[in-house]
Amino acid sequence: MFTGLIETLGRVAEVHRTATGLRLRIGTTLASELAPGDSLAVNGVCLTVAAVGGDHVDCDIGPETARVTTLGTLQTDEPLNLERSMRADGRFGGHFVQGHIDGTGRLARIREEGDARWLTVSFSTALAPYLIPRGSIAVDGISLTVAVLAEGTFDVMIVPYTWHHTNLRARRVGDAVNLECDMIGKYVVRAAEAMARADSGR
Repeated sequence: MFTGLIETLGRVAEVHRTATGLRLRIGTTLASELAPGDSLAVNGVCLTVAAVGGDHVDCDIGPETARVTTLGTLQTDEPLNLERSMRADGRFGGHFVQGHIDGTGRLARIREEGDARWLTVSFSTALAPYLIPRGSIAVDGISLTVAVLAEGTFDVMIVPYTWHHTNLRARRVGDAVNLECDMIGKYVVRAAEAMARADSGR
């Protein structure tokens, strides 16, 4: 479980194909605080640390994860949002983030308002039931609030701290981003669908 509050930026040191997918080497200041078996959210995707050495960690990316997230297209030296799993005795901020990506979106627009930025993100119709105005959304693992919801797009406002301490400042219009909808909302929609099916079967 994660909070969507990014701890630090890492860098793609190396990506190479293996018999079971991809092996990602991440350069990070968190390396000394991680051990094999630990969970690490990388651009919002929950990965397992496979090895640690010096100032880097290695994580394996399975074929399905490479297909349904942006991790399959990572390039060397690309910045990565990193967050370790939430401690049971830690202060909770952000929102409940599982690191299980629901789909990818694309940055449709970036505009400034004072020191802040507005991002417009396009998303697939399959995610529409899980998005509500003022609801939570994780974009590349960052806990954000849906400020404006339209047909096929949503807007989020990025405060200066988040802009300068995440990979968003390196993003450009047209870039793909990982999206994870609010976990509670997904359970509500699922429960409503189950009740509708039960009613139709009576």
